[in-house]
Amino acid sequence: MEKEPLIDPIPVEVLKSELTPARKLRDTNKGHNEIYVVDWRSAPNTLREIGRLRELTFRTAGGGAGVACDIDEMDLMEKPYQQIIVWDPDAEAIIGGYCYILGPDVTFDEEGHARTAVGHMFHMSKKYIEEYLPHTMELRRAFVVPDYQSSKAGAKALFALDNLWDGIAAVMLEHPDIMYFVGKMSFYKDFPAPARDLLLYFIRKHFPDPDNLLTPMDPVKIETAPAILDLVLKDDDFKDDYRNLKDALKKLGTGIPPMINTYINASPTMRTFGTGIFREFGDVYDTCIMIAVDEMSEDKRVRHIDSYIRETAVKLLGRFPWLSKSQSDLEMRIADHWRLRRLRRVEARNRRIFSKKKQKGRKG
Repeated sequence: MEKEPLIDPIPVEVLKSELTPARKLRDTNKGHNEIYVVDWRSAPNTLREIGRLRELTFRTAGGGAGVACDIDEMDLMEKPYQQIIVWDPDAEAIIGGYCYILGPDVTFDEEGHARTAVGHMFHMSKKYIEEYLPHTMELRRAFVVPDYQSSKAGAKALFALDNLWDGIAAVMLEHPDIMYFVGKMSFYKDFPAPARDLLLYFIRKHFPDPDNLLTPMDPVKIETAPAILDLVLKDDDFKDDYRNLKDALKKLGTGIPPMINTYINASPTMRTFGTGIFREFGDVYDTCIMIAVDEMSEDKRVRHIDSYIRETAVKLLGRFPWLSKSQSDLEMRIADHWRLRRLRRVEARNRRIFSKKKQKGRKG
């Protein structure tokens, strides 16, 4: 399929006119960048630049939709995906982004499919829709522009991917009902088949889904015999098998894709739901994942969540110095308040699930 020429870059002054303080979410933890959240209503020109950069990035990696500007109906819905962007104030440029939709905003089409990126490729079980979806933050279209994917570009590039997690964590803290991140890990069709099978087998082995919450509509089958894969991925311990995987991929002349590497180290209890083929996006392989917010690794929690609490305390003391005698005291109070709100939401969710199961038991 012939690809359309990309649209021209949106002028910087136009972007800056839309990236107002009201749309700024936070400063990044590292790299001295800034996080903004926009959509088609609040920043239509910025959305076009996001679409241009997404298509540019995905084409460079071997995927992409082949369109001049990667914007689709999920970006333009009545309740659209929100766009998290990383802005480099020195270069005055968008260097990466993500988009998300919260479970309560998800709608369904006439056939009962969720109007989300996951719903487009995966069947959702009734258990998932009732017990998990209302508490999810679904992510899609993660990108870091090509110029910022190499460490040779300096600190801004080194932390670009990490900066995206700063944005995700901040959104989660603003919405205590959100208990799970759901998204897709992607790699491209030019990824060597033996390496692909090793990676998929590793993911399935260490991050299973015992409840069949989600299943791919167009599943990817592992072609290498399990007995052969077990010879390489021979350890039950995650860290040991992770080393086995890295060593094997290195011998095959490749490595774990950065985004996938980030996810598999984000939480020891991550669930994966199989891998499908995104036919409309360059036949990309997409593995659906779910991470419980409260079970993220300690490193990520400290780096992304605690840093946002610290930044919030600084802002509050700047405006209302009488709130607390010290910044550390206010940080503790903010953290305790957030944990209490989340605990109440978790208890309410569990009561609803228990009540439904009790009603079903009576009917049975």
